[in-house]
Amino acid sequence: MEREACVLVSFTYNDLFPLLDIPLKGGRASNGVERAPLFCTSSDTDALVNSKLPKELLLRIFSFLDVVSLCRCAQVSRYWNILALDGSNWQHVDLFNFQRDVEGTVVENISRRCGGFLKSLSIRGCQSITDSAMRNFASQCHNIERLNLEDCKKITDVTCQSLGRHSPKLVHLDLVSCSFVTNLSLKHLSEGCHFLEHINLSWCSNITDEGVVTLVKGCRKFRTFICKGCVQLTDEAFQHLAQQCPHLHVLNLQGCSSVTDECVVAVSEHCPDLYSLCVSNCSHLTDASLVALAQGCRKLRTLEVSRCSQLTDNGFQALAKSCHNLERMDLEECVLSLSHCELITDEGIRHLGGSACAAESLNVLELDNCPLITDASLEHLMRAENMRRIALYDCQLITRTGIRRLKNHLHDIRVHAYFAPVTPPPSVGNGRPRVAHILMHKLTVWYLFNIQLMPETLKLEAPLKRH
Repeated sequence: MEREACVLVSFTYNDLFPLLDIPLKGGRASNGVERAPLFCTSSDTDALVNSKLPKELLLRIFSFLDVVSLCRCAQVSRYWNILALDGSNWQHVDLFNFQRDVEGTVVENISRRCGGFLKSLSIRGCQSITDSAMRNFASQCHNIERLNLEDCKKITDVTCQSLGRHSPKLVHLDLVSCSFVTNLSLKHLSEGCHFLEHINLSWCSNITDEGVVTLVKGCRKFRTFICKGCVQLTDEAFQHLAQQCPHLHVLNLQGCSSVTDECVVAVSEHCPDLYSLCVSNCSHLTDASLVALAQGCRKLRTLEVSRCSQLTDNGFQALAKSCHNLERMDLEECVLSLSHCELITDEGIRHLGGSACAAESLNVLELDNCPLITDASLEHLMRAENMRRIALYDCQLITRTGIRRLKNHLHDIRVHAYFAPVTPPPSVGNGRPRVAHILMHKLTVWYLFNIQLMPETLKLEAPLKRH
C-alpha cells in the first residue's frame, strides 16, 4: 500500500508532455511553453526489445498500461513514442489525477490521437475544460460510450449539443455539479443519444420537470437515474421517467424535496426491476410509499429513507412481509437506512427482524436518530445473522447492555453508537462547582465510536477515517 501511495504522489504534469503536442526534438508546445526534447536516442534498432518483439505484441503489452505509463513510455524512443501513442492503446482514459492542470489542449490532442478508438473518458474535476475542447472531442470520438464530466464547472449546453450530434453510442454520462447545464442539454441528448442507460444530474440546479420529460421521450433505456439535489424536480418528472423507462434498476432522488407518495407509487407500478432506491430527505413521503414498494418492487435490495420522518411501523411491516419473495429471488444484500425516521418503534423493528429478508440478507441497518427504539429492537435483530454493521447514533434509549448482548450473539457486527456524557451532579452547599463538571455539562461535541466488546470489558475505539 505504501508503494502505491508513493507512485501516486510521483504523478506530475510532466507525465502528460506527450499529450501537449511537444515536438520530438524539443522546442515549444502548442501552448507556447518551452520544453526539453521528449527523448534522446542514437539508434532505436539497437534496442533488443524492439528487434525481438513484433509490433503487434508490443502494442498488446502497451494496451494494459494506464495514461501515465503510456506517456512515460512515449518518452523513451521514437519507436516507442509511435507505439505508446497509438490510438488502440487509448480506449479508456482517466485524467482525474491531473484535474488541476489539465486544460483543453490535452483533451483536444487525446481526441485527435485516439479518434474512434476512445470509448471511455473521465475528466472529473478538470475545471479548466471548456465547451470548445468538448466540441472538438465529440466531433472526433464518435464511438465514445462512457463520459464523466463531474465538476467541470465551465461546461454548458453547448457540450451536450455536440454530444447529441456526434455521440450516438453514448451509454454512460455524468454531469454532476455542471451548474450551467439546463433543460436544453437534456433536449439535445434526447435527440441524439438514444442508447443512454446511466445519467447523473446531481446538483444540476437548473434542471426542471420539463427537461426530464423531454429526455425520457428519446432515451428509454435508462437503468440508472441519479438526480441528487435537483430541487426543482417534482412527481411529474419521475412519473414520466417510470412510464418511459420500465427497466429502471437504480433511482436516487436524495434531496428532491418536492417528491411525494405519487412518485414512489408510479415507480412501483412501472419499474418492477428496481433494486436500489434512495429517497433520503424527501420529507413528504409516508407509509403509502413503503406499501407501494412492497407490492411492486420485490427485487429491492437497497433502500435509503433517511430523514423521511413520516414513515412509521405500519409501512415497514408491509415492506417486511414482502421480503419472503425477495428471498426466493436470491437477494444477496439488503441495505436499509432508517436514519431520522423518528416514528419507528420496537414494534416495527420486530416485524423487520422476524422477516426472511433480515434473517438471510440484511447486511447494513442504519437507525440514526430513531429516538423511540430500545434494547428490545436489538433483541429482535439477533436473527439477522448476516448483518455486519448497525448505526445507532442518538438512539437515546439504547444502552451498553443491549449492545453487549447483540455483540455476543453477532460476533462480527460493527456497532456505531454514541453515548452522551453523564450530566454532573449539582454542587453541594454554596461552593463553586468544579470546573471539570462545568465543561462536561456544556459539552456539545459529538464523539463517534466504533464499539468492540472485549472479555468482561467494553472498549470504545474511534472508527477508521472514511475515504
